[in-house]
Parts: sequence; C-alpha cells; structure tokens
Amino acid sequence: MAFWAGGSPSIVDYFPSEDFYRCGYCKNELGSRSNGMWAHSMTVQDYQDLIDRGWRRSGKYVYKPVMNQTCCPQYTIRCRPLQFQPSKSHKKVLKKMLKFLAKGEIPKGSCKDEPMDSTVDDAVAGDFALINKLDIQCDLKTLSDDLKESLESEGKNSKKEEPHELLQSQDFAGEKLGSGEPSHSVKVHTVPKPGKGADLSKPPCRKAKEIRKERRRLKLLQQNPAGGQDGFQAQGQPPSLFPAKANSNQPKALEDLIFESLPENASHKLEVRVVRSSPPSSQFKATLLESYQVYKRYQMVIHKNSPDTPTESQFTRFLCTSPLEAETPPNGPDCGYGSFHQQYWLDGKIIAVGVIDILPNCVSSVYLYYDPDYSFLSLGVYSALREIAFTRQLHEKTSQLSYYYMGFYIHSCPKMKYKGQYRPSDLLCPETYVWVPIEQCLPSLENSKYCRFNQDPEAVDEDRSTEPDRLQVFHKRAIMPYGVYKKHQKDPSEEAAVLQYASLVGQKCSERMLLLRH
Repeated sequence: MAFWAGGSPSIVDYFPSEDFYRCGYCKNELGSRSNGMWAHSMTVQDYQDLIDRGWRRSGKYVYKPVMNQTCCPQYTIRCRPLQFQPSKSHKKVLKKMLKFLAKGEIPKGSCKDEPMDSTVDDAVAGDFALINKLDIQCDLKTLSDDLKESLESEGKNSKKEEPHELLQSQDFAGEKLGSGEPSHSVKVHTVPKPGKGADLSKPPCRKAKEIRKERRRLKLLQQNPAGGQDGFQAQGQPPSLFPAKANSNQPKALEDLIFESLPENASHKLEVRVVRSSPPSSQFKATLLESYQVYKRYQMVIHKNSPDTPTESQFTRFLCTSPLEAETPPNGPDCGYGSFHQQYWLDGKIIAVGVIDILPNCVSSVYLYYDPDYSFLSLGVYSALREIAFTRQLHEKTSQLSYYYMGFYIHSCPKMKYKGQYRPSDLLCPETYVWVPIEQCLPSLENSKYCRFNQDPEAVDEDRSTEPDRLQVFHKRAIMPYGVYKKHQKDPSEEAAVLQYASLVGQKCSERMLLLRH
C-alpha cells in the first residue's frame, strides 16, 4: 500500500491500561498507570512521531503514561544541543575525566552530589516479567507466514542486508562514527579561563603559543575537513554552526572540553564506539558477552540485584532487541537510523554502554549502564555530554537531526530532576503536544504534579484523531481501514480500545501503522 511502500510498516499490538501497578519512582504499590503496545516492527519516523506524543520504548514494549492519573507524571524532555553550554558542574566532570586519562588521577571523596544515571530506571523498564510475558504472547513468529506474505504482496522491500553491510565498514571505522579521542597530532586550541583574559605579568610568548596552536589546528582541519578517521567529526565543524572563538572571554565549546589534547604518555586511553544493536552488527555480536557482564555488575552493585538476575536473555530483550527498522537514506547520518550501543572503551575494555536510538530529528537516550568500579568518573553525566556532542556531530550532515531526548522528566522525583540541568531544554505539553521551555514549566510543576504547559486555552492537539475510520488494521491476512473492519465487529469494548489507541498515537501514525486485531 502507498503509505508504507518504501519499506516495512510499523506493526503493533495495543494493550489498554486496565489497572494500576507499582511505581518504580515513588514505590507506591498501586500508583502507576500507563497504556502500552508491543511493537513487532516500527519505522524510525513513526517512533519519532510517537515520542513527540509522550511515548517511550523499553525493548519492544512502547508505553505512554496516563499523565493525569499516574502518581508520578512523566514528561518527555529534550535538550537543544546546538545552543547547549555546559554548566560548571558539567565542566567539572569533563575535567575529572581528562585528569584521570592524562595522569591516572582519581578524585578524593564521593561523587554523590552528581547523578550517575543519564537515564535512571523507568517504571516499566525494569519489569522483565512484563516484557518477557508480552514477548512470548506477541512474538512475530506467532503471526506465522500470513503477515509476511501479505506485506510482501503489497510491495514490501525485502532487502534487509543493506543497512547491516553498510555499517560493517562504519563499525570498523570506530572513531569516525563513535568519536574516539583525537590523535596526538591534533592539538585542540585552548584559551585562558573565561573572565581572566591576557595576564600582563606573564611572558608575551603565551599569546604567540596560542596563535601557533590555532594555526596548526586550522592547517590540520584544512587537510582533512571532515575530521578524519581518527577523531571526532565535530572537530571539523562548519564555521557557521560552531564558530571559532574570537577572543579569550568566550566560553569553550563542548567539543574543546571533551577533546582537549592529552600528553603522549597519558596514563589511559578512552575510545567511544557506536555499534548497531538491531539488527546486530558483527562488532556488536563480538562484544555482547562483555557488555552483558558490565550490565550484570551494574545491576548487582548499583541496584542491589541478586547475582542470578537479570539473565542474558532478559538483558537482550530489554536493552538489545529493538522494534526499530534500520534505515540508511542518502540524506541521513553516515551510521543510518535505528538502535545502537555507544560503547566506552578504557584501555581495551568496556566500562560503560549508552543505549541510544538515532531518529530523523534526534538522538534518543534509552539507558546507561557502567562498571561500578568507575563510578568516581561520574559516567552518567559524562555519557550525557558525549551524547549531546554526538548529536551535534550528526547534525552537520543531517540538519533536521538537532535534538537530544533524555527520556522522562519527573519533577516530583528528586533523582530524576537533574535532567532539567541540561539547558536549554523543553518539556512536552501532555495535552497539546507542543514543546515548552522548561523555565516556563517549573513554576506550574511546583504547584501541581500534573500540568498543561500550553498557556493558550484554545489550543488543541493538532494531530488528534479526527478520522478513526482511516486507521489501518491487519486482520485475517488482510490490511483494511478500520471503517471496513468495524462493520464485522459487534463487541463494544473492541471499538473503545481501537478509538483509545487512535487518540493516543494521533492521526498520522494511525494511518501508517498496522494495528493487529486477532
């Protein structure tokens, strides 16, 4: 059919909320409520549109909190990386990492004042029992060959290997895609601390040295405008996006802070590699066991899990399996769209993994886990800053990809409020689905857990379901509009569930996605 002829469609089973369950934030035994769907497959554009309506995925389970009923309302939050400036606490974390890499220096005291998880456990995220149960009920295999035959007969593009093969070369490039530390030949320009400027009590050769370093840096960039295979692409930024600093009073760019040059005899080497997790690339498969062991230790030490949980199978379903279809359009990022693991390698071993989705308009952070032995490096904050820098890098080729989604902001949960510290950022209005600067939302949240952020009382959801009969249904080997399907159904609860689904996903997605009816 024309609405998905370019590739595989999104195929979902919808599960309306029936009752309340235990909240993973405030621990209320019967406080949390959400609607969900099991996504057998999903296009990146559909998922982009869904998260812009307050949905979020955990494995293949995609859920949306019932905002005006749940005990801890969860507001989708996004950061604007192109305008992002690191705060003093962010700079402190980056300097701490640089000192550790350069000299092996380990900070004294605890780091409890710095949030460690860039995406602290979501209420549904840790519910392995629910995910496993749905995985068994809704496995794509249970659809037999009927669905596959129907999709192929409608013009489904069955070339599945192209994204996988394309990414093999990307994986082995490593630093080009994943942003390893700059090679020692690249000297990153450094300037005096903001507000200090030139110190006349020091020899004038300091200024000349800075000029020489800048000339060397520009010469290297002219020789390799794309940033090269050895470094972070954002080092070769177009002047219009991240202009060179005109004077020493301007703050350093995020990239300058992250990729400050290290001495040749540095104590440690850090590399960040991005590998496709779904479908799994060869590099992902080769490192899966090591990655799982890091996650297992993280759960045991940080979240006090028993040694026998989670199993490798649960880990795979939760953090490796994804419904997102890999897409590699020519105008997209070099790595393509879909689900990835951003692996942090220290001296040849994995110490942290950020699970991310790369979508048409954003990088969406799904989860972070790390080796507890390196908690002193504040890896949650560090990884969030790296993901913001990575978004800026991807934006250079794909201009519409310009946001960093951090999951849910929960004002009533102290350990989740830190996400608001990455400024500028916006919260999603739960009624009209428009983005509102967080500064405008906070006063309302101080007075009420649930808030409509859009101040225009006449504003409505522009993508609300207005023609539910156009919703696409897959039933008994046939794809049909809901208007045709409902003529053969007499169960009133069936209609209520379908209409609720349509209202939650919006008109656009309801016409593109296939809703399974059994």
